[in-house]
Amino acid sequence: MRHYTSEPGFTEDYNRVKEFILRINEEEQVSYGFLWGRWEWAFSLSFQDKESLDKIGVWEDEGKIVAVATYEDNLGSAYFLVDPEYSHLKKEMLTYAEENLAKEGELKVIINNKDRELQRVAALKGYKPTRDYEANAVIDIHDENTSYTLPEGYKVVSLKDEYDLYKYNRVLWRGFNHEGEAPITEKAIKEREISLSGPGVNLSLNVAVVAPNGEFVSYCGMWYREGTDYALVEPVATDPDYRKMGLGKAAVLEAVKRCGQLGAKRAYVGSSQQFYYNIGFHPIPAETWWVKK
Repeated sequence: MRHYTSEPGFTEDYNRVKEFILRINEEEQVSYGFLWGRWEWAFSLSFQDKESLDKIGVWEDEGKIVAVATYEDNLGSAYFLVDPEYSHLKKEMLTYAEENLAKEGELKVIINNKDRELQRVAALKGYKPTRDYEANAVIDIHDENTSYTLPEGYKVVSLKDEYDLYKYNRVLWRGFNHEGEAPITEKAIKEREISLSGPGVNLSLNVAVVAPNGEFVSYCGMWYREGTDYALVEPVATDPDYRKMGLGKAAVLEAVKRCGQLGAKRAYVGSSQQFYYNIGFHPIPAETWWVKK
């Protein structure tokens, strides 16, 4: 067992963990709630705690990463990624998380509802499940469920077609229900640029719907590596002034379809919103937050 590097950004350690996540999900997605795209997206966000990276725990066997105990954006929450052949490490990982990933002495851990082994480990250490959870859903990709229509005057583009950080910033700002117009400071635009700078970003898969006035009004980010059979949807946002028009559906299904054309057979999203179910996603086992009472 060792600590992750304290160096922020897309380092060698970052890439080694990313390749580990890809490897354990190669034949079957065993950590569909925390795929490689989520790891990369977290490291692309300005609000991730960059000062605590060396608290992330890494377990290796003869130089090969076999398990990781990590937080996402801040301490206080723990996620466990384990090669199924090394599931015996779960008790040790939870103990490590308590000693390193807690915030002011408090820690919540997320456990897949199918993972009876980790549930038992957590229960023996005094943890109890809560009503808080992270939902997951999946869509099987085929031509019949990726069709959509757009209102007259609207079109879809990829960020490779139209790389405009100001429009990208605006649709995410408004789409996540911030009040007023999006800030256009140098800092804000730089943060958006960094969010698209990860080594796994494929701008041709990140799709925006363009309104007749030229603005991006809906957006779907997508994480996919060629050679794998799954993709991850993150993030999705639609300007409140343009909702209930089928634009979010168009952005998501266009992005999903593009991944399918490259070889993806399914796409995951971390959500239980009715919107996703309405456009063809189906719920799969969620992950529950456990805390020590």
